[in-house]
Amino acid sequence: MPAAFQPSGAWTALVTPFDKNGKFNAPAFKRLCEFQIAQGITGLVPAGTTGESPTLSWEEHNHVIEDAVAAAKGKVGVLAGTGSNCTDEAVAATRHAREAGASAALLVDCYYNGPSSLELRAEYYEAVLQWVPEIPLVPYIIPGRSGTALSAEDLAILHLKNPKRLPAVKQATGDLDRMRRDRTLCGAGMAIMSGDDDLTLAMMQDAAIGCSGVISVMTNVVPGAIARMVAAQAKGDAAQANEIGKKLAPLFRLVGCRVTSKRTLPDGRSAEVEDKFRNPTPVKAMMAGLGMAVGPARRPLGKMTAPAVQICREALKEVHKTAPEFLQPIGEFFGVNIEQRLNSDAVWADLARI
Repeated sequence: MPAAFQPSGAWTALVTPFDKNGKFNAPAFKRLCEFQIAQGITGLVPAGTTGESPTLSWEEHNHVIEDAVAAAKGKVGVLAGTGSNCTDEAVAATRHAREAGASAALLVDCYYNGPSSLELRAEYYEAVLQWVPEIPLVPYIIPGRSGTALSAEDLAILHLKNPKRLPAVKQATGDLDRMRRDRTLCGAGMAIMSGDDDLTLAMMQDAAIGCSGVISVMTNVVPGAIARMVAAQAKGDAAQANEIGKKLAPLFRLVGCRVTSKRTLPDGRSAEVEDKFRNPTPVKAMMAGLGMAVGPARRPLGKMTAPAVQICREALKEVHKTAPEFLQPIGEFFGVNIEQRLNSDAVWADLARI
């Protein structure tokens, strides 16, 4: 029996490990899921943005979800990423997730083709609700990735019509005013989950938002610490939550990594360019540097530049200095020496683009 969907606490937007040949690394994925569960995470989120879903074949996509459900063993929830920019694909993926035993399905707003909010509601979310009964659906609003956004008004229509089928939203707009409108229109019955690690506490501490937890990238690295942070805030202990959040801040700032690089043109001219390495490239580099077998990101994502890798390394060093207990579970679970890996120039040089 799958665990019932609980839209609160700390959920991990899982990376998808690949082997040296670029194939899905099922044993490494199982190990990663087991680590998350051992560290007290509320639930697993396979095949989302962090899991590089755009580069997974549908066969791989289904395999990842099945493996997450198998690893969860009903102990924690599984919120399966099933969104697409094609409604028929989302229907098929959501149906598979339901049959595989997922607790709920996470549907990102349709990317690239950019439907209006009305079209998102009527031709996407309502279609999946109709054609795939029983499983709860969670809209994922991230206009910075999708180029479109389900409005607060259309979200409210979906939720208020069927609160059991659409009990929560993953909010990654970065717009606190928009989130407050979500709460005003949807009422107290809908759960708002943070999709941005660095905004989680702000969203939870704002009574007009009433965020109940996070679907996190950085729980791939520090699941226990983030789970404790969210739990403390949920109990009303803002002081403890803020203390943990302050120590985690160097990692929260690095879900994406910006660096200035030099380009040399064929005619010898040079220019400076800002490279923005987006999730999951930085977190995968950090995990690989720490000794977790996740492999590289799939093309078109690739290795970061040496300065970007160094920024990630320094952030980990800072966290390890102020709160070594946050990273130590990796050492114990994966059998690595965190101190040695953080101090090994060779380890981090190997992760950088030459």
